Order: sequence, then structure tokens, then C-alpha cells
Amino acid sequence: MRISQIDLGILLLYLAGVTLLGVWFRRGQKDVRDYFLGGRSAPAWALACSIVATETSTLTIIGTPGIAFGGNLGFLQLVLGYLVARVILCVVLIPRYFQGQFYTAYQLLEKRFGPRVKSAAAVVFLVTRALAEGVRIAAVGKVVSIAFGTGDRAAIAIVTVLTLFYTFEGGLKAVIWTDVLQLFIYITGSIAAFFLLLHRIPDGWVGVTQAAAAAGGKLRVLDFTFSLTRSYTFWSGLIGGTFLTMASHGTDQTMVQRLLAARSERDAKTALLGSGVIVFFQFALFLIIGVMLFVFYQHTAPGMVAADPDRIFPEFIVSQMPVGLTGLVLAAILAVAMSNASGSLNSLASSTIMDFGKNANYDDVASQSALLKKSRRMTLAWGVVLGALGLVHWGPVLVAGLTIASLTYGATLGLFLLGIWNRRANATGALVGMFVGLAAMLAVKLFTPLAWTWYVLAGTLITFAAGSIASAIAGTNGGRVSERFSE
Repeated sequence: MRISQIDLGILLLYLAGVTLLGVWFRRGQKDVRDYFLGGRSAPAWALACSIVATETSTLTIIGTPGIAFGGNLGFLQLVLGYLVARVILCVVLIPRYFQGQFYTAYQLLEKRFGPRVKSAAAVVFLVTRALAEGVRIAAVGKVVSIAFGTGDRAAIAIVTVLTLFYTFEGGLKAVIWTDVLQLFIYITGSIAAFFLLLHRIPDGWVGVTQAAAAAGGKLRVLDFTFSLTRSYTFWSGLIGGTFLTMASHGTDQTMVQRLLAARSERDAKTALLGSGVIVFFQFALFLIIGVMLFVFYQHTAPGMVAADPDRIFPEFIVSQMPVGLTGLVLAAILAVAMSNASGSLNSLASSTIMDFGKNANYDDVASQSALLKKSRRMTLAWGVVLGALGLVHWGPVLVAGLTIASLTYGATLGLFLLGIWNRRANATGALVGMFVGLAAMLAVKLFTPLAWTWYVLAGTLITFAAGSIASAIAGTNGGRVSERFSE
């Protein structure tokens, strides 16, 4: 074991505390509205924290510093798109989610195109979310293996089981409030790491800026070069990041579920916009930590090249941080992992039950109780799946996780925009557009050098175009066309 008994105690205390907190929220659960939407009782500020904790993962905390360690602050250009997308979603999609009593994002598609399209979109979500969460869980294994000097499997099993336990018991309300706690822990731990690095680097921040400038502009943020093959430029960040976030926060059930859990449409918008401020701050913090790690190792190990950039920050935590602080930061990283896994478990279960279950909306108490039990069993089943996927070797975790999502997000976003902006679109056209979009993006990934930051935009345009053409060909025989969704 590479950490002290005190640090181990902090880790165990955290794991026990957050698990018991989650279980506490089982009280008062009566139906799936409580289990999947938290009774629509969470305040906007808590939902904002939950949104941030959900889109932040272990990949972010260990992968983002790794990107800046080997490059510069250019990743922050992508975050500009994250902010723009939130404003667009407040105008385009959030109002439509509050036009009915929805449990999932894909019930909105059912209202527009019918059950076939809803089921197809839900399947894409289930596969994408399961694979992406598998990458995130695998990242936990890297951290814990560094801390304990052991293999990844035991760490993955422990985190998955504990997260599954409180999600199984507490539902979305447990997810939201443990997200709030976990956000506080990982931000606090990251700020502590920032100040420790600042103290360890000669001349403090002046030393950081001088060394970063000498290394070729590692504090550079903006790159106005227009390129379809470079991941981090101003244009790929602003445009690509906008479409990526429109898809992830507007059509992915994991995020949409939090918006649907808001007390009102206004609260949902407030939570989404507020989360953007926090997200910008935390990505800037993680990237600057990466640059500071580069400068730190230039003093302690000149010429160091990271064989695995994802291990740079965890290695620093374990080998350089003082006793107590190591335990806090490791707890922060585990906090993020558990936050992601819990949100994914609940959203996977909600989509499976509500999008594929028969008679999903019951009126009587007995039927609601039966559906609640079924929902908990589905949460358990998805826990087993995610734990298994976490054992797969995925390569560099941040890019792997974002690439998986980007391949399918375009087709899903294109489907939603087709329903909103093309009044003549029908179910047949929607299905054709989605499958053409998915196939096209797989080909793009395999046979073109297009940067992953452009994937969602490309997939959206292809899906929208193919869906519009197919709808025109199918005409009135193409299935349900509802004007209400387009208004």
C-alpha cells in the first residue's frame, strides 16, 4: 500500500459516509416519480451542482491535467461551446420538456414520431451511456491501483458495489444530494492541489508563467486556425463544443433527467445556466493544474515524458502530497466516480423501465409499488453491466469517453432537431435519418482524419438531411406527424 493509514481512514470514512447518506433518501419513496425524478423537489442550485458533478468524471480530473501536461490550455476552447449550448437549450429544448409529464427525454420523441422512434433513440442512449460509463469506471482503477499498488479489479468492484447500493436504495434524490457533496469534495481537493503545487514550484506563479512560456506557450488558450483534423482550436471548440453539449445536455437521459426533476421550467433553465459557470471554473482549474505539474516536474525530473498522461496527477497525489491531503484528494476522485456511476445507473434504469416497459404509467398505489420494485431490480442489473465494462482496457480515458459519446450524439441530436424544425418529418424519415447518421459516423471514425470535436456536428447534419429526404420520399405514409412538438 502506497498511502498512509490516515489517508486510508479518510477514504474509508468518505465511502461509508456517502453510502449511508444515499441510503437515507429512501425514506418517503412511494412511486417511480420519487425514484426517477426525486419527487421534483430539488432546488435549482442543487440541480446545477448535480449537473456539473455528472458531466465531470474521473476522466476529467485525471485526463484534463494530462492534456495540459502534454500540450496547453487549448481544451478550454471546447468549454466555450459548453456555455453557448446551454443558452440555446434554454430556448430550443427545455420548454418542450415541460409541455408534458415526461420521465425520459425519449418520451418527447414518442409524442412527435411515435413509439418506434422513441425505442430506437432509447436503445442508442443505453448502449452509449453504458460504454461511456465503462470508460469512466475503468479510470477509477488507474487511480486506486496507483494509491494501493494493486490491480484495478478490486477497486472497480468496491466503487461499483457501494454506488449501486445507495442508488438502488435512494433513487435520483440520493443521486442529486450526494452529487452536491461530491462536487464540494472534489473542488476542495483540486484547489488544495493547486496551492500545494504553487508552494512547491520555485517563485510560485511567476515561476509557472516563465517556465510555461519557455516551454512553448503552455498557457496559450486560443488557436484561431481553422482545421477539421485538430481537436482543440477556437472553431472546433466553439462550434463542436456547442453541438456536443446540446446533445449531451439536451438529449442524453442522464442529463435531461435532472432537468425534468426541476420544480419548474424556470428552475431547470436556472440550473443549466448556473452549471455552466461552475464548469468553466473547474475546467480552467484542472488545466492549470496540468501546466503546473509540467513545471513542477521540470524542476524535479527535467525532460520527463509521460508514458501515460492519465497517471501524472494521481502519481503526484500519492507521492508528493502530505498525509491527510492525499486522502482528501483521492476521496475527491472517488467522489466523482461514484457521482457519475450513480447518475448513469438511475438514468439507465429509468430509460429501460419507462421507454420499454408496458403500462409504465400506473394510477393505483399497488401498481406503483410493483413498478418501483421493478425499477430497483433494473438498477441492480445495470450495475452488473457497468462493473463488467469497467474491466475493459480503453486507452487514454478522457478522449476515449468523449469519442464514444460523440459518435452517437450527432444522430440523437439530429433526430430531436428534425422533429423541432421540420414539420413534414415523419417516423420513417426519422428512423432512416438516425441509422444513416450512426452508420456515417462509424465510417467517419474508421476512415477519415476528422477530429472528434467535429463528430456531433457532422452526425447532426447527416441525420437531419437524411431524415428530411427520407420523410419527403415516404410522404404521408411515413408514420405519425405531430405539429404540437414543432410549435
